[in-house]
Amino acid sequence: AGGVATPKRHENKPVPKEKEEDLVRRLQQICTDADPTKLYGNLVKIWQGEYAGIYTAHQAGTNLSVVIKQMDLEKQPKQDLIINDILAMRSSHHPNIVNYVDSFLYKNDLWVVMEYMEGGSLMKVVTVNPMTEGQIAAVSREVMQGLEYLHRHGVIHRDIKSDNVLLSMVGDIKLTDFGFCAQVSDPVHGKRRSMIGTPYWMAPEVVTRKEYGPKVDIWSLGIMAIEMIEGEPPYLNEHPLQALYLIANNGMPKIANPENLSGTFSDYLAKTLEVDVEKRPTATELLQHPFFNLSEPLWTLMPLIRAAKEIARNK
Repeated sequence: AGGVATPKRHENKPVPKEKEEDLVRRLQQICTDADPTKLYGNLVKIWQGEYAGIYTAHQAGTNLSVVIKQMDLEKQPKQDLIINDILAMRSSHHPNIVNYVDSFLYKNDLWVVMEYMEGGSLMKVVTVNPMTEGQIAAVSREVMQGLEYLHRHGVIHRDIKSDNVLLSMVGDIKLTDFGFCAQVSDPVHGKRRSMIGTPYWMAPEVVTRKEYGPKVDIWSLGIMAIEMIEGEPPYLNEHPLQALYLIANNGMPKIANPENLSGTFSDYLAKTLEVDVEKRPTATELLQHPFFNLSEPLWTLMPLIRAAKEIARNK
């Protein structure tokens, strides 16, 4: 078992002191005032980035398996996203949204504790395994259920992609990473205009800076379905700016072998990737789509998850 480690510190543009002090004040209002090293043990580092480290750990007393993201606040380039992420996770309670456990401010590091989804991200599965229509339908249904819950509560995720879908070893599927999410006061008619998200998954109305609402997540989920077919989103080999141009001008993206898809799947893709926002269905409407009747049991994902983890171990 590893100990508590300080994330690697890299030179980057310092955060203005007033902004950092404001962040600390806001975090103090929502974080638990305690020493997390006394509450969580058996920390093992599983990832280290420029500004944060990620650990698996066990909660003292319950032995609950958790994942801890430990962030050096001084070095965080997008501090507003941190608050956004915590507040959205803390207020969201749904089987298809990753469970928030706790957060702590400790020695100028922020610790965010979440349930551990030991299967990793869907991205690791789609890049190494072909998926059947039934498996794609099962994953899409679970994510759609999470989106329906968020949209009903006035939250737009704005960064739906395979990296932000987590799996358990038995195929449970949960949405994570709410840093880019937006809260709209009116769940049906509330609109945003800022261009936020990851380029290849962005809806045309986001790219063209039009007003948009929750249906941007529906488009991104359609792109994620293409990821599950082809192993990557459309235009991934293009420069991000060229990809944005193509998204804005090409309409529904093409896939390599559309004749291999069932009519039901093709219709689902056409509806999620409808450029006309008025015609693009809501999450609630799409949950009634016959494509989801093709869903295989979630346990059928287990071999894919195990294979992806084995490939990652051997790299």
